[in-house]
Amino acid sequence: MKIMIKYTMVIALSILLPACGSGTNTQAETAPAASAQQTSTTTKTVSAPIPQSGGYSNINNAQLEQLMKKGVTLVDIRLQEEWQQTGIIKGSNTLTFFTRTGRINPNFMPEFTALVKPNQPVAFICRTGNRTRSASQAIAKQLGYKKVYNVTHGITGWIGQKRPVVAYKK
Repeated sequence: MKIMIKYTMVIALSILLPACGSGTNTQAETAPAASAQQTSTTTKTVSAPIPQSGGYSNINNAQLEQLMKKGVTLVDIRLQEEWQQTGIIKGSNTLTFFTRTGRINPNFMPEFTALVKPNQPVAFICRTGNRTRSASQAIAKQLGYKKVYNVTHGITGWIGQKRPVVAYKK
């Protein structure tokens, strides 16, 4: 049965892969101006995740930060050389989803399901949000995960907003 599920996942993802490079979804992060009584701190207004037809939700960096404070698991699905090049978000789990040739990493599914159970929320990040869009949809539809979040602008958006990263260590 597990082999059948694995092959179904591979087939489904091979259908989804062409969508990896299409479209973008932008979301604003807002920080209201400080009032006279609010001089030492500012508050961020964080909108709700945006549900997608694939069973997952798109989130921006402020939403990711908020979810991580609540203990949501973050999975960085990029390649090892990408983690080494840019660093990673502190607390993220590094688990490659697509290989260099665009195929699904055969170790991804067993490692992912050992890390995150279907009833637990999980967020995915990649370089720009394209790979995670496909991965998020597959995890939600094929594996039945209910709270799946795609970081829409990936690590490049995170770094572009001067948010912190840490060096990747094997």
